[in-house]
Amino acid sequence: MRRTARWLPVANALSASHVRRQRARAAQVFDRMVRKAERQSGADAGIAAEFVDSYRLLLGEVARQETLSAIGWQGYIDDLTRRMTNHLRVERLIAEDPEIADEPIERPVVVVGLPRTATTLAHKVLLAPEGNRAPLMWELMNTHRGDIDPQLRAELVKDAQTMASLASKASPVWDLIHPMNALQPEECVFALPHGYGFYTRSAMPGYRKFIDERDYTGDYEHLKRVLQVLQWNRPKRRWVLKCPFHLFNLDVLLGVFADATIVWTHRDPSTAMGSWCSLVETGRALHHRRYDPSTIGPEWLEILSRGVAAAREVRAKSSEERFVDVPYHSLTAEPHTFLPGLFERLDMPWTEAEADKLDKALARPGTRRGHEYDLSRYGIGLGDVEAAFGDYVRLGT
Repeated sequence: MRRTARWLPVANALSASHVRRQRARAAQVFDRMVRKAERQSGADAGIAAEFVDSYRLLLGEVARQETLSAIGWQGYIDDLTRRMTNHLRVERLIAEDPEIADEPIERPVVVVGLPRTATTLAHKVLLAPEGNRAPLMWELMNTHRGDIDPQLRAELVKDAQTMASLASKASPVWDLIHPMNALQPEECVFALPHGYGFYTRSAMPGYRKFIDERDYTGDYEHLKRVLQVLQWNRPKRRWVLKCPFHLFNLDVLLGVFADATIVWTHRDPSTAMGSWCSLVETGRALHHRRYDPSTIGPEWLEILSRGVAAAREVRAKSSEERFVDVPYHSLTAEPHTFLPGLFERLDMPWTEAEADKLDKALARPGTRRGHEYDLSRYGIGLGDVEAAFGDYVRLGT
């Protein structure tokens, strides 16, 4: 399976010397990124100094990647600049209208689970009721109030779509693995300042230590502020959020969103691991001139099994009604039988209208995967997965 476009190696080779010079001057590059974010957001970086400093650390870790490609380097620069711009804009908007910070985010539903366990499908299905709402990709990347000028909105949507389209142009399999569209619901990872999303692109030991030791309270408070800005002066609807990496921080999430309900999707970890490692490999292929796929499996097996263990520990200490389990087979093979009960647990309506929307969601491109993967390619086997996840395997059946 070809993971990158044929033009990509040529572009990387032509830009290799430029990237080396840029990496050597990462501090100056970052200063320019901050100035650009200030201009685009209309805010001074001083209003979020700790956040900005944390991205300086991240770019420094990126710059240490000897095999980083030109596309990879520029991708990090563009992404971090956009995220800083958005973070500063959110802070500015709330400073201008402090009442935004009082917006209640009531009874959100949060879809979690190992990656590649039908979290996307569950997210789409739970958006069927008219009273539900998910943040769209452009809203997470370029957050603004709902009453913004239509022309500005169009510009922000276009900016997000440009980023979404780049992945498809650089990788012929990206739309199969994780299709993206600026006007479609997306994962909270686009709004959370830090986490393992960055780590999928590059194995950065220094950054991993940083995120493993991080207190994520500020990250989830920022996510809440994003939702408050999007909700400001608009009809109140129930938020439905989604991100596999929430598993690592359920304690913080439940602290910030005090009345959230967790919808936890389950699938055989051996199948999920193979699919996830394939996605990570595509990310590494896009960001590096060379990489070793056999290192991906052991690393992510440890990361994801630890995340599941942390989430199960939080769950054991929480009220059981805050968690709803969704087995992969029930959601994908018998949804019309399973979903009415799920909706009832979540205090959501299930009518003919919801059933009709389910059929459309199941038929929509992107709800079924077809890319190939093999655990052995990633340096692990079935026994390794079973040993890492223990009795959690039974929850996926």
